[in-house]
Amino acid sequence: MFYLGLDLGQRHDPSALVAIERIELYRAWQSSGLHSLRLRFLQRVHLGTPYPLVVDRVRQIVTANPLVDNCALVVDATGVGAPVVDMLKAARLGCEITPVNITGGDRQHKVGATWNLPKQDPLASLQVTLDRGELKIAHDLPDLGPLLRELIDFRSVIHGDGRIRLGADGCGEHDDLVIALALAVWRAQRPVNTSGTQRIV
Repeated sequence: MFYLGLDLGQRHDPSALVAIERIELYRAWQSSGLHSLRLRFLQRVHLGTPYPLVVDRVRQIVTANPLVDNCALVVDATGVGAPVVDMLKAARLGCEITPVNITGGDRQHKVGATWNLPKQDPLASLQVTLDRGELKIAHDLPDLGPLLRELIDFRSVIHGDGRIRLGADGCGEHDDLVIALALAVWRAQRPVNTSGTQRIV
């Protein structure tokens, strides 16, 4: 199963698309299943690319083997994202679409079809996955250099009023690839029900 994260850019930030594959690992001596995540694709879309062209790029990816009918997409619907989510749904991509609003809250909850997700939640999922060595990254991926720079530049800043600011602010880099990857990992880590299909709880 493939999981895609789409971080939608605005005037000063490019959009970014990431695809990871979740591979189930079964070992006879272990009662619970394990999994490995493989980063298969990442792309920073050129700054200023119109959203319909971003949707077209997503369609190209999810309608090609091996992703066709075997993927789930998480899209950052914060701000301008809601109309783009509508375009993605109208494009009939053949994959589950999970809209997410990135919030400054402290707990995730679902409103209709959209998840309100504190920014630290997908980032924490990504951090744990990296720390455990569960995410494998090929060395020949395009845009790998920018992703690695974003991971290095990413900061957690605590303001005087206690608010936590997460991002690459002031470090000369965007954080679009990191956010897209974190969303894909967050979705891939959701529990599996007894039928073997992924579900969000």
